[in-house]
Amino acid sequence: MIKLCEPIIVAFPLRGEWLAPNTPGTKIPSHGTNQLGTRYAYDFIQVDWERKGWPSYRVGLLHYLFLGVPLNEYYCWGQAVYAPCDGVVVYAEDGFKERRRTNLLLDLMNAYKNAHFFDPRKDDVQTVAGNYIIIKYNDQIYAALVHLQTGSIQVAVGQKVKKGELIGKVGHSGNSFSPHLHFQLMDSSDIATARGLPCAFEQYEIFQDEEWKKVVKGIPTNKDRIRLRD
Repeated sequence: MIKLCEPIIVAFPLRGEWLAPNTPGTKIPSHGTNQLGTRYAYDFIQVDWERKGWPSYRVGLLHYLFLGVPLNEYYCWGQAVYAPCDGVVVYAEDGFKERRRTNLLLDLMNAYKNAHFFDPRKDDVQTVAGNYIIIKYNDQIYAALVHLQTGSIQVAVGQKVKKGELIGKVGHSGNSFSPHLHFQLMDSSDIATARGLPCAFEQYEIFQDEEWKKVVKGIPTNKDRIRLRD
């Protein structure tokens, strides 16, 4: 596991079992870039641990490759998202429509376009972030929860939230290959210009040697089977 310098400790924003295919526990920058505050960002999905390749969808591979997958066939779509810290909501952007199903070719084209042609000076950040919430933890730390399900956001700008409070649902809005939660800490509320901040999760469990083991102040890798129970 890669060690981060003085990570900020926050609560894990999900419940149940998860995998982080993109995580600073494996590489930095975790998403291959420092832009949009993503240097230490996490992506979280749910998978079938018993199927080869740990797919995140219920259909077969050929169906995924050639026909696409309806969003409700993804394990994590619609799963609850919780506030990772106490704070004040500074952005709660909803209403950005999700594509009804994933499509490998179209999603790759969309990702390429956003990676190479997105201009934060003139383009709407929702084309990348989709529906998102930003919580002000303090004057130097902001938490962003991104790609949320359309119509799922439960909070409003100016609202105070408590750690562990339900705030939205996992979705597939914006620049998203498949339903997932993108989570990051930043030094500014402006995703377009913010710098990413390192963070670790105050506690969760990891499945190792056929048993669940508690982790405190941990940073999961992209191979870890992790969970947090209610």
